[in-house]
Amino acid sequence: MTLTDAIPALLVLADGTAYRGWSFGATGTTIGEVVFNTGMTGYQEVLTDPSYCGQIVIFTYPELGNTGINPEDEESERPQVQGAIARNICHQPSNWRSTQSLPGYLKQHQIPGIYGIDTRALTRKIRMFGAMNGGISTTILDEAELLEQVQAAPNMAGLNLVREVTTPKVYEWSNPTIPTWEFNSQSVADHEESFTVVALDFGVKRNILRRLASYGCRVIVVPADTPPEEILNYNPDGIFLSNGPGDPAAVIEGIETTKTLLQSQKPMFGICMGHQILGHALGAETFKLKFGHRGLNQPAGLQQRIEITSQNHSFALDPDSLPASVVEISHLNLNDRTVAGVRHKSLPIFSVQYHPEASPGPHDADYLFEEFVQAMRAVRQAATAKVS
Repeated sequence: MTLTDAIPALLVLADGTAYRGWSFGATGTTIGEVVFNTGMTGYQEVLTDPSYCGQIVIFTYPELGNTGINPEDEESERPQVQGAIARNICHQPSNWRSTQSLPGYLKQHQIPGIYGIDTRALTRKIRMFGAMNGGISTTILDEAELLEQVQAAPNMAGLNLVREVTTPKVYEWSNPTIPTWEFNSQSVADHEESFTVVALDFGVKRNILRRLASYGCRVIVVPADTPPEEILNYNPDGIFLSNGPGDPAAVIEGIETTKTLLQSQKPMFGICMGHQILGHALGAETFKLKFGHRGLNQPAGLQQRIEITSQNHSFALDPDSLPASVVEISHLNLNDRTVAGVRHKSLPIFSVQYHPEASPGPHDADYLFEEFVQAMRAVRQAATAKVS
């Protein structure tokens, strides 16, 4: 596509700052919280991650779309972002797995995007002033008119977006990581026993479910509003709390459900939103970060061990609100010292603020799935020993 064929597009932030560029994807108007992701790869996984629901994502890597789109790399059934912002866009991808171009994919799913703007300057602005609402439009090219719509939109703080991405019905997931992409075959090769895991879906990614299946788990995915009694009726060996979008404090039903599930003392593992909801259920509070953590190289650790992790979140647990007699901090984000992991002191319950399924991202934290399985195995063996 030449610029003579391109459709003009306008980006306006809530503070009135405007950027003019060109449209890719769908035409029209979209409004959401403008955030940035620093990953150099994995744009398809980012676009389809339900945790990005309600957000317009700036891709700081200057080239987007070179490898196109393929159905194997989707983290959900469709793009979840409100919009996309890029420096340069590839309209003719070159990759043997590609089945569609990025602009064509976003157009198919009615997701607007804007390219041709200075994403470096835009990212620096978000870092300096914080994430804020913004709007992309090809139909409203008057800055004042688009700004009025942007300023009328609700802020992310206080929004419960889980209901927009959770599954409408129960389903079972059994597909493991395909052998071509399996990076930890020694740990997941042989499973003498299977464990039933109920995954509470706050916006779960497919690769999280694949990793659980790869470690021998029978995964039952349930809607976020599933009553705890119904969850326990599956007699699960463990309970998984998934990632998801929005303000965790607003997901009141999920917090109350988790409080009840804690009483079962079953092994529990939370990721991202699940980590935050577990924190709330244990009595902690969360706060909104200035611009959040979104990238593939976030260092996390505590003592002697550092993991390079994939992160995507706007909120964090307040360390001063954690009940020190009940839980301990297991990981910190080593960039800003925010809480990146917690562990119950007496029960097999733990969670992390990052994405150990590594999609996209490094594999440093895949061992957490093994720890979850080991916790379920230990509880089962203890129960068997008590009976015998």
